[in-house]
Amino acid sequence: MRSAIVLGAGMAGVGTALHLQRRGWSVALVDRGEPGRETSYGNAGIIQSEAVEPYAMPRDRATLWAIASGRSNDVHYALRHLPRHLGPLLRYWWHSSPRRHAAASRAYATLIAQAAPEHAALIEAAGAADLVRQGGFRILHRGQRAMEAAVADAERLGARHGLRVRAMSPADLAAAEPALKQAGAGAIHWEDPWSVRDPGALVSAYAALFARQGGTLLRGEAESLGQTARGWSMRTADGMIEAEAAVVALGPWSPVLLRRFGYRIAMVEKRGYHRHWRSARTLEVPLLDAQNGYVMAPMAAGLRLTTGAELAGPEAAIDPVQLARAEAAAQDLVDLGAPRETVPWSGTRPCMPDMLPVVGPAPRHPGLWFQFGHGHQGFTLGPASGRLLAEAMSGEARFVPDAPFAPARLAAA
Repeated sequence: MRSAIVLGAGMAGVGTALHLQRRGWSVALVDRGEPGRETSYGNAGIIQSEAVEPYAMPRDRATLWAIASGRSNDVHYALRHLPRHLGPLLRYWWHSSPRRHAAASRAYATLIAQAAPEHAALIEAAGAADLVRQGGFRILHRGQRAMEAAVADAERLGARHGLRVRAMSPADLAAAEPALKQAGAGAIHWEDPWSVRDPGALVSAYAALFARQGGTLLRGEAESLGQTARGWSMRTADGMIEAEAAVVALGPWSPVLLRRFGYRIAMVEKRGYHRHWRSARTLEVPLLDAQNGYVMAPMAAGLRLTTGAELAGPEAAIDPVQLARAEAAAQDLVDLGAPRETVPWSGTRPCMPDMLPVVGPAPRHPGLWFQFGHGHQGFTLGPASGRLLAEAMSGEARFVPDAPFAPARLAAA
């Protein structure tokens, strides 16, 4: 029986472990903590089938100036932390040109089209349907000009990719979301996405399915991973383990580990925040306030407010400036009530400069495989990219073309 160690029990790692297991592999899934407690926990809980184009860096002067001057809530930064981000950000800028972004989008769309079907199979097998709602999500626009531009863009994407989308007038939105105090200029309703009331619990349900099917869940530190004559080994709380293959699915921590093996991987690390509120009247589906760069998502723990991107150092103290701005803006829309947490959650999203996840074999180490860099869509894409990697590791035909996601591309990036 073929064997593998999967490092990282977030959505990407758990998805990979389940697909390897389905193909007859003996799999040990190793994390330093409980499954789904890191980046896969701190998000808006949306399985985004409509996100067929990855997030490109803005290139118009007005948007860049708003970010640089601190007037935009989409991005926050401190000057002292910018030097460590400069190289990856310049590559991100280069890859965000219209031609390169269009090429990335063509590859990205093939994978994200498989996200909901792959989740659906796991949700059924895990008995986790109570965590998921199929009702889409909405993007609120406060200004008429922004709303008109959003309608045109949504119609373009909907027609090109067969996505269900509709423009909602302020009256439509007010009727659909009675908790809103105002409806701005209306909203775009993407109808195909699913929302999850507890993202961490969904990852945990998938991990429990993996364990019920005979998989091994272990605690361990990734730094102990090493190459052996027969494959790969690492130290866990239960002792040393060894397998013929190892999968690095450590999200933003992947480049740090892989530096030990000679890989220099540029990554844009975006810190995000969230906090739950005890709102007496919650929303029906998640709502993105486009002007103010945050999402309000109804969760089991309350109404979760999530932020955009903060560029900080890995050891920098939390600085929830964006969250404070989001909370102030959200008060114009709903009665938030009281916060459930005094200190907000924070975590880091692993974004590749070319906006595509890294899925495939390590260029110079047989039996070592990469599965990280999903950016804002790891929660959405983990099971689909996990299947793609498991097919490659098993020598099967790939269900989507895998060349655009191959780690070998990083050497030329």
